[in-house]
Formats: sequence, structure tokens, C-alpha cells
Amino acid sequence: MIGLNHILLFLAVVSPLAVLARARRPDPSHRGWRVAAILVLSIAASSWLFFRNSAGYIAGGAWLALLFLPAVGLRRVADLTARQRFKSARKLAKGLQILHPSAELRQEVQLLRTLESRQDAGEFQNVPAPPAQDRHRNLRTSPAVLILILLNAAAFLFEIGHRQWQEPLGLHRLGALEPFFVVYRHEYWRLLTALFLHYDVVHLGFNLFALYVLGPPLERAIGAVRFVACYLISGLGSSVGVVALTRFHLAHADQLVGASGCIMGIVGAWAAFLLQHRHAALGRQRLTNVAMIVAIQVVFDLSTPQVSMAAHLSGLIAGFAIGLVLARKKISI
Repeated sequence: MIGLNHILLFLAVVSPLAVLARARRPDPSHRGWRVAAILVLSIAASSWLFFRNSAGYIAGGAWLALLFLPAVGLRRVADLTARQRFKSARKLAKGLQILHPSAELRQEVQLLRTLESRQDAGEFQNVPAPPAQDRHRNLRTSPAVLILILLNAAAFLFEIGHRQWQEPLGLHRLGALEPFFVVYRHEYWRLLTALFLHYDVVHLGFNLFALYVLGPPLERAIGAVRFVACYLISGLGSSVGVVALTRFHLAHADQLVGASGCIMGIVGAWAAFLLQHRHAALGRQRLTNVAMIVAIQVVFDLSTPQVSMAAHLSGLIAGFAIGLVLARKKISI
């Protein structure tokens, strides 16, 4: 079972490094992000040296305040600006200056103040505003993702309704993946049931968040039925891969649960799609983002003994194979 302290510490180290990698070019607009990333890394290192048992919570708080919230807030500022809600955008940008006091953000506040004054003077009355984005569009146009999220949540509620659900015996009874029982007792149903079980609410939350972020674009590209097939086949491929590697002593797994093999299958399918369509608009950039996700997952697996790299890599390979088949069709990405 993975502790939240460990996960937050990992995020507080990897996320700033990713920011520094993206902001490596000498662009003045990246200076604020570089400073914030270095500050988060410094806090993570200091908390690891002096407050190791709570280092993740301290560093995670710094990451949340200095990197995550400003990034989300600035996207919201851009959305409000596009919809000509300059006053709301200015107030939000001014508030973000507390967390991200960069020269670029100060200039943006000044620009928004100017646009707000011009709007008050009536200069934008005859300019139609772009249609507001539906904040629930991700799930409204992705029914398969929504159904899978609800199924995982329902399975977790069913799971915690049983005694000893966090104990190995309880998870065994619920259907955890155990290679010994699959190979020698022929309990093949465990290959599927384990995909809908989770160790705790943190484990469930991270998998569902990844599904919410990564799933909708792929579902819109390939359709709901193909997406569900990709999700389940990737998960089964992950389970089969773990059993096979354990059977031949190439990996070790006594008991596994979780949807992360399915999630990595989505990543693999995206990789196959983008590899086939790398010359499309933003194709190479998106492929780089997928490669970064895979690299971060590998680093996390190597640094976390409780995580099965065999399951993640097997799911990734299965999803990549499915993506190669689907990428032959004319599908918009």
C-alpha cells in the first residue's frame, strides 16, 4: 500500500523537474516558473532532510501553492479573457500574483485593466464573445469514461462494505489478482475482477483522476465502444503479463489490485495514435507529453517497491498494440 506522503513527495520532485525541462530555453516568460520550480525543489530537499516523516505533505503543499494552483488559475484567466470577462479575469490574475509574483503576470493584470476600461467605455459592445466552454464537457461527451469512473467507484463502495477489505485475505475473497491461483487453481476471473479493486481511497482517486484527464480525448477520437474495448483489453493484458512474468520468475507479485494497467493502456494507445499521426498539428508535442508520462511512471515504479512495474508495462504494451490497429482508420486526433 502506497502512502500519500510518498506520492506527494514524488510529485513535488518530478513536477518541478518537468517544469524546468520545459522552461530550459532562455525565454523571459519562463523565469517565474523556473523560480517557482527551484523553490519547490528546495523545500522538498529541506523537508526530506529535517522532517522526513512528513516531507511529502510539506513539499506537496509547496507544489500545490506554487505550481499547481497558479497553472490552473492562469488557464482560468485565459478562459475568462477569451469570453471578454475582463473584470473577473483581472481579479483572479491579481490574486494569483500572491502565489506567482512574476513580471509577466503583473503585465497581464495591467493589460486586463486596460481591456476592462475599454469594455466599460462600450468599445466591445458589437464584438460577439466566443461561446462559453462547458466545464463538464469532458464527461458529457465521454459517456464511456463516465461509466467506467462510476463502475470503479461503485466497486470500491462494495469493497469497503466487506470486513477486512484492506487485508490480503479480504482482497483475495473479493477477487485480487494472485498469479498462483490463476496458474494452479485456474481462477481466471481474477484477471478481470482485480481491475476494479483498489487498496484505499488514495489509490482509487489517483487512478480515476488519470482516467478523467487521459480518457475523454481518446474516447472522442475512437468512439465509446472502442474506448471500452481498449480499456478492458489493456487491463486484461496487464493482468496476463503479470501472471506470465511471475510464472517465469521475471517478476514477483503475490497480490495486485487496481485500474492502473488500464490507465497505462490508454497512454499506450495514445502513443500509437500520435506516432502514426506525428505530422498532424501538435502531434509531436503531444507525443512528447506521452513520452514524459511514461518516463515519470517508470521513475515512480522504480522508486516505489509497492508498485508493480510489470503490470504497468504490460498494460502500456497492450494499449500500444490496440492503438496501432485503431490508428489505421481515419480518426481525428
